[in-house]
Amino acid sequence: GLNFIDLMVRQGNIDNPPKTPLVPGFECSGIVEALGDSVKGFEIGDRVMAFVNYNAWAEVVCTPVEFVYKIPDDMSFSEAAAFPMNFVAAYMMLFEVANLREGMSVLVHSAGGGVGQAVAQLCSTIPNVTVFGTASSFKHEAIKNSVTHLFDRNADYVQEVKRISVDGVDIVLDCLCGENTGKGLSLLKPLGTYILYGSSNMVTGETKSFFSFAKSWWQVEKVNPIKLYEENKVIAGFSLLNLLFKQNRGGLIKGVMDKLLNLYNSKKIKPVVDSLWALEEVKEAMQRIHDRGNIGKLILDVEKAPTPLMANDSTETSEAGEEEEDHEGDNENKERMPFIQ
Repeated sequence: GLNFIDLMVRQGNIDNPPKTPLVPGFECSGIVEALGDSVKGFEIGDRVMAFVNYNAWAEVVCTPVEFVYKIPDDMSFSEAAAFPMNFVAAYMMLFEVANLREGMSVLVHSAGGGVGQAVAQLCSTIPNVTVFGTASSFKHEAIKNSVTHLFDRNADYVQEVKRISVDGVDIVLDCLCGENTGKGLSLLKPLGTYILYGSSNMVTGETKSFFSFAKSWWQVEKVNPIKLYEENKVIAGFSLLNLLFKQNRGGLIKGVMDKLLNLYNSKKIKPVVDSLWALEEVKEAMQRIHDRGNIGKLILDVEKAPTPLMANDSTETSEAGEEEEDHEGDNENKERMPFIQ
């Protein structure tokens, strides 16, 4: 699986990035080739998906058994590689942190991405949940049926939400940070929950930018605990990778995965795979995420041959920024996308 956090790792936009050389990636699917001496519950030849603390983008991956799960019979390997990070994060934020219940409302940014689509599907499993989503306008046709109200990411979504729901929303899921933090807090109803789970606004150019980092940081609403007390609002943060690999909550994650696989087997949720890429195409795949061009999840497939370049393809790296997401280049990129038919 290829996630936005991988792009941030590459740029050094995370705390204590590992030293190079390293193999990136935090999730994968495949077939068990070997077992540790004390491993129980798995056999050689089992189809599995797993969390990995780096090194997932490899032909052979080793990870502790607590991070490994069997794949349902009717789930493909590409769907399995798209499943763990997005759906576990979405489920835990909605149900473990924000306590989503019938009749609530949720605002999610990047509604066309992997987490955004997982959030929309999980919300549909609860009666009468209203989902407000922001996404680039070129994605609206493809995802309009997955959310209740869809807004252009560059529009004034705060006023649009308040026009539909005067009191605001119960849950805000923010992967952008920056000025969206204050906007999200302003939209919360009393007893509402704002959850920060990413900071993609810090990624603009192709390398780490101190200016982008500083701009995003200074735009963040300075949270005053007294104000939270007076307004009855909850602010929270969520990092699945820290929960797994730094805070040793693998057992908690296993319980969540069991619930998610039950939902998958009852056909209530299904991973959305945007496209498959060869390992040699990782640069172009990451560029697609950088330009926010994907709908659902990008997957690296070790058995896939690279897609031949077309005449109008450029090997130059785009400097497209977060504010330039709707540029015409997105359409050019789509022409060489190895989309799943």
